[in-house]
Amino acid sequence: MRVLVVAEWYPSPADPVHGIWAHRQALAAQAAGAQVSVLALRRPVPPLAVARAGPAAIARWARAAPSTLKPIELDGIEIQPVPFLAPPRPWSYGSWGVWIAPSLQRALSRQRFDLVHAHNVLPTGEAVARARGPRQVVGGRRPPRFVVSTHGPDIIHVAGRSARAAKATRRTLLGASVVIANSRWAAQRCEQLADADLPHEVVHFGADLPPAPAPRHARPTIVTVAHLQERKRHAVVMRALASMQPSRRPDYVIVGEGEMRPALERLRDELGLRSSVRLLGQLEHRQALAEMWRAHVCVMPSVEEPFGVAYVEAMAGWLPAIACESEGGPRDIAAAGEGIVLVPSDDHLALAGAIERCLREHERLGAAARETVRRCFTWDRCGRLTLAAYERALR
Repeated sequence: MRVLVVAEWYPSPADPVHGIWAHRQALAAQAAGAQVSVLALRRPVPPLAVARAGPAAIARWARAAPSTLKPIELDGIEIQPVPFLAPPRPWSYGSWGVWIAPSLQRALSRQRFDLVHAHNVLPTGEAVARARGPRQVVGGRRPPRFVVSTHGPDIIHVAGRSARAAKATRRTLLGASVVIANSRWAAQRCEQLADADLPHEVVHFGADLPPAPAPRHARPTIVTVAHLQERKRHAVVMRALASMQPSRRPDYVIVGEGEMRPALERLRDELGLRSSVRLLGQLEHRQALAEMWRAHVCVMPSVEEPFGVAYVEAMAGWLPAIACESEGGPRDIAAAGEGIVLVPSDDHLALAGAIERCLREHERLGAAARETVRRCFTWDRCGRLTLAAYERALR
């Protein structure tokens, strides 16, 4: 089975982290028996956010951009770039499928495949649906079948940006042979947006299982590995720490980069946490995992979290995780077994209590977390379920 993965977010030499989950799923599907290649959607002009950041940011982008526009091989998978032009993201992202489709159609015509796997309903799924042509038989040939994966923002925000985006979302979901959802909540949300029962499979992402626990920090330490975005709720973690007695307050390590960094640095200083909170910036994926596994508890009370691969990555390394009880991904993980503790969203006092409990019981909860991941959230399992979804789409 030849599978062509199409993704807007996919690792590149310029950014080896963003979209790493799509690459890991591709590797897992290949290990399960699929023959996988990738078309990575790339913009050859700087995004509006880069242009607004000034000449230095534009210069950095210009130095990195050429590497993203060259074919590469990553871990044995061939990645072909598909350059496209589109209006600035803030007001047009829901219509990008229209802009991507022409260049994607040319790229598809040069590939041999049995199935296309599009990551995200909009814009990538719509672009694939447009590029592959009408569903009916034309000239004795059927268009290639496609599956679409939904990861969260595409069905939480993008579909609601305009009537046009809502219509494109519904059309794309109805046109896919199978919808691959990363949680039960995501599958239900897709059916709500499509206003129909959909052929779907829930496929959770996986995690690597280190052979032994990493040496821990000498002091009790909590960790968050996530882009510095408001929805990840790093600020709620800081407020939870500030509410704790200084003698019982753990250190807090943050791995990730993003637009919230200046605000988080100000809040850290305002709360008197400069000696407790360290922002390490973005690290290469393996380095981020190594840093995570040195802590005692993973804390990420984020919202809009249909799955959250960081939770299972932490749990694989014998760390209990703390997440929000209202989120689809954490609920799925908690239903699979022990090792993740759920708290109300935006409740820093409840979060402080959960941190103290998990630190007290980190060895027991960490062992349970590891076992939950071993049974239910490995990349091997993800690969086998992904392959099963591909086979269902081709039937």
